[in-house]
Amino acid sequence: MITNRIVFLIFIGLCCFHGVFGQKTDGNKIWVSYIDSVNDGYGYKNLYGDIIIPAGKYSFCFTDTFRTYAIVSLPPKGFVAIDRKENILYNVFPFDNGPDYVEDGFFRIVKDEKIGYADAATGKVVIQPQFACAWPFEKGKAKVSMTCETKSTGEYSTWISDKWFYIDKRGRKVKQPSR
Repeated sequence: MITNRIVFLIFIGLCCFHGVFGQKTDGNKIWVSYIDSVNDGYGYKNLYGDIIIPAGKYSFCFTDTFRTYAIVSLPPKGFVAIDRKENILYNVFPFDNGPDYVEDGFFRIVKDEKIGYADAATGKVVIQPQFACAWPFEKGKAKVSMTCETKSTGEYSTWISDKWFYIDKRGRKVKQPSR
């Protein structure tokens, strides 16, 4: 029969073990977004509560946990990815009144009116912007075209092309998926 004293000693031992061998989080390595509701601004703080990026520098912070990159709104440039030194890495493709959604681990980016892809986990560009039109990845493939036209239908628009093809996550041309 285990007594309360033995349970207590086991508990203390586990706490000591965790304190010596447990993973510690450096409060400066992770930044979290915050809102200054008085001045209606967004910024980032470290886990100690120190302000790293003051509120108001960006009109909105879409990335809530800033590890290596963050997506923010920076008028007039639009949605941009920044690194921890606040260098702009690239523009993020605008979709549905915000930055592109992550689909199949990637999101679309834009440079010189061409579309490419970045890895959502790392923020690194994995397929350089080169496509006139590019759909999100689905099941490891994305539908893209080097030439296309945007046709507006009221508040919505669609892409039209006679030269669609599919790419894999390395940007290599692949066969069209069967449905």
